[in-house]
Amino acid sequence: MGQRLTQIATRTGDDGSTGLGDNTRVGKDSLRITAIGEVDELNSHLGLLLCEPLPAAVRELLVDVQHQLFNLGGELSIPGFELLKPEALLQLDQALADHNAQLPRLAEFILPAGTRAASQAHVCRTVARRAERAVVALGRVEAVREAPRHYLNRLSDLLFVLARVVNRMDGGDDVYWKSERMARDAGDNAD
Repeated sequence: MGQRLTQIATRTGDDGSTGLGDNTRVGKDSLRITAIGEVDELNSHLGLLLCEPLPAAVRELLVDVQHQLFNLGGELSIPGFELLKPEALLQLDQALADHNAQLPRLAEFILPAGTRAASQAHVCRTVARRAERAVVALGRVEAVREAPRHYLNRLSDLLFVLARVVNRMDGGDDVYWKSERMARDAGDNAD
């Protein structure tokens, strides 16, 4: 594994390249660096979400997710290395099942809105989807394990569910999309 950072301003990236964890250098616009950057941005948005009032179980889960995303980013930075373990995906699957069981079934599309915490969870969800797309693009040209892609896919689902959970924290609800077609169809069925 590469050496840990001892100084930040090394100036080695001034030429448009950056070092991977295995000490190779690649362009800062490489698909690998794009994927690492998207995961880093997601982790930063989760940090912002953690500044909001959240149920204790959600907070604990998201702190764990931040650590797993750091592992995922580390794995992406060292081609061929495994840092993200199967237990990380199992944790997301269990959290999805637990939190989904507490929610009413969706009958309509919802908007990424509601409380500030729920809205930030939706931002995290969309960044997770972008990170997933970046990992998929990388996997088309370089070897990447399935685990990072699976983790990001599942995490975006979980963040959608957590946004719904957080919106209900103080008696709130989802913000439903007002579809003109669905309203018209509902009116037609009432006749």
